Amino acid sequence: MKDGRTVWLPYHRDRMPGLPAGLSYSYWDGSGQLPGDPADVRFLVAPPRPGAEQVLRPVLPFMRDLEVLQLLSSGYDHMTPLLGDLPAGTRLATGRGVHREATAELAVTLLLALCRGLDRFAAHQAEGTWRPEFRSSLLGKRVLVVGYGAVGAAVAARLNAFRCEPVLVARTARTTPAGRVHGVEDLHTLLPTADAVVVCAPLTDRTRGMFGADALDLLKDGTLLVNVARGELVDTSALVRQVRAGRLRVALDVTDPEPLPADHPLWRLPGALVTPHVAAFTDTFSTMNTDFVVRQLHRYARGANLENVVLTSPRAEADNRAA
Repeated sequence: MKDGRTVWLPYHRDRMPGLPAGLSYSYWDGSGQLPGDPADVRFLVAPPRPGAEQVLRPVLPFMRDLEVLQLLSSGYDHMTPLLGDLPAGTRLATGRGVHREATAELAVTLLLALCRGLDRFAAHQAEGTWRPEFRSSLLGKRVLVVGYGAVGAAVAARLNAFRCEPVLVARTARTTPAGRVHGVEDLHTLLPTADAVVVCAPLTDRTRGMFGADALDLLKDGTLLVNVARGELVDTSALVRQVRAGRLRVALDVTDPEPLPADHPLWRLPGALVTPHVAAFTDTFSTMNTDFVVRQLHRYARGANLENVVLTSPRAEADNRAA
């Protein structure tokens, strides 16, 4: 018997075996007509598509009984303008860690591509030019992994296979089974020692712009920088100057602005490799999403704590005080 709690899913039920019984499910991927009255929705899984916040903007104000807004992205900064539309007490949860393996895979791919000069060889191929070059190896290199969360840990684990030296950096210093994790306060001391930097940190008020001109100046000539986190962590103008000067080589799956305008210098700048925010876009994308949502809905159905809850609508406190 259903308990009346309505769930809107961006995947059809036949693609989500094992959904808990007792809930009422409707399909909505952000396009077409709404499948029912938004006022009935208790658990909404946001469509996993670029610009999802634009799709949700006209709908959220009518979801007066919404209890959970589940994102399938690891971050939620794009949802900040809509938080005021969430009903009191709504929990906002992310998909942090769902695509860590795919993201780590691309991070290491980009690092290897820079290291072995695949961007240059691709340009030579387009010219029809056979031009052998000696390139560097990851062997023995010191690689800073900035942001030792789910993705950062997966990146570090893969780097060990290349016999380089991963150096782990997170918000707070600690010791883990993988070794020492430096606190972010050590970053300016560590940057001049790095041969490469892989940015995996979340975007917060503290991390926004953490790789500004001053931090980039600390990197030695020839350092490789890979960003698979958020574009806003890096000062794009300062980065362009460094790459144009030949000091740094970069591979970016995320940019600021994003999408990157067609006339932006990063597209054509030698020493810059750009992919269009595709770290999670693999043939496992839908399966990883649906498996996570099914697990999350089982927690919801039995009243257990949900994974990755990043905030509860702050209007709840205000409403309580008013009462």
